[in-house]
Amino acid sequence: MNILITGGAGYIGSHTLIELDNAGYSFIIFDNLSNAPTESLNRVEKIINKSIIFEQGDIRDAQALKNVFLNYSINSVIHFAGLKAVGESVAQPLKYYDNNVVGTLRLLEVMQEFHCKKIVFSSSATVYGDPESSPIKEDFPTGATTNPYGRTKYIIEEILKDLCVSDPEFKSVILRYFNPVGAHESGTMGEDPNGIPNNLMPFISQIAVGKREYLKVFGGDYATHDGTGVRDYIHVVDLALAHVKAIDYLSSEQFSREHSIFNIGTGQGYSVLDMVKAYVKASDKKIPYKIIERRAGDIATCFACPNYAKEILDWEATRTIDDMCKDSYQWQSNNPDGYKNLQENNGSFKF
Repeated sequence: MNILITGGAGYIGSHTLIELDNAGYSFIIFDNLSNAPTESLNRVEKIINKSIIFEQGDIRDAQALKNVFLNYSINSVIHFAGLKAVGESVAQPLKYYDNNVVGTLRLLEVMQEFHCKKIVFSSSATVYGDPESSPIKEDFPTGATTNPYGRTKYIIEEILKDLCVSDPEFKSVILRYFNPVGAHESGTMGEDPNGIPNNLMPFISQIAVGKREYLKVFGGDYATHDGTGVRDYIHVVDLALAHVKAIDYLSSEQFSREHSIFNIGTGQGYSVLDMVKAYVKASDKKIPYKIIERRAGDIATCFACPNYAKEILDWEATRTIDDMCKDSYQWQSNNPDGYKNLQENNGSFKF
C-alpha cells in the first residue's frame, strides 16, 4: 500500500514516517517545505536505513498533485499539510483559509479524480472552541472556535463529512490532536519551528540551550490550579502511532463511518507552569519566565477523553510528561540550532 503523506517533512509528519515504515507501509512525501527542512527527511532515512520518495509541491497546486498520482499508485492519504499557528491565524486569517481550506479542496478533488478514497485528516482540539468542561469527548459540540486556525480545521471536518455522504465509497478518519510535544528517542529528530516558536515546548527548549532569554506566559489569571492555561500534551511518537492505527482501521472490516472521529491525547491536563517545572527537572536548566496578558484566541483548559480511540483504534498514549521533556531536551541540546543544511537537498531520497 502506497500512502501519500502531505506535509510529510514537518514535525508530526516526519515522525509518522518512521512508525509507518516500522509497520511495513510504503509512502510518498509531498511537501512545499514552507515550514519544514529536507534535513528532517535525511534524518528519517538514517533511522529507517532506506531511501524515501519525496515530491516537492503545494497542495493548492492541482497539477502538482495530479503528477504524483500519475507517477505513483496511491491507495490512501494522510493529510498533515497546513498552517498551524493560532496567533498568526488571528493576524492573517485569509492566509489560513487559502492554505488550509482551499488546499484541502484541491487535494480531495484530485483524490476523487484518481479514485483514491481513503484519508486520515490531521485535525485539532481547537474545533471544540472553549468547552464547558474537560475531559473533552468526541460528541462535544464543535464549531464555536476561538480563532481562524481552529475554524479551518472545523470547516475541513465538515467538508469531509459531506464528501463521505455524497460518495459512499469515500472513507475518512479524523484525528483531533491535542498538543504534540517531545522528539524521537534518538535525539536526531524534533520540532524545529521557523523563527520564534509559537508553541510552548520548543520555546522552553530554546531557553534551556541559551537561544532565548525567558518565557512569556500568556495569562496568569485563568481559573486553573496555578492561573496558567492547562493543556493535554502528547508525545509526538504516540501521536505518530495513532496515524498507523488510523490507516489500519481505514482498511479493516471494522471501519464504520459512525466511528471515525477520535481525540488523540493523554487525558491528563498540565498547566504552562507544570510544563516548565517538568522541563527543569528533565534538563537541570533554569527556565526564567514572566507572566503577561492573555493571548487572543487562547482558552483556560483543554484536555481529552481518549477512551474512544482506545476502544475503536486500539490506541493509547504511553509516554509521560517526563518522557516528553527528556526527549525534547535531548533533541534540542544535540541540535541547538535545529536541523542543519536547511536549504540543501543532499539526502538520498528521490525527487
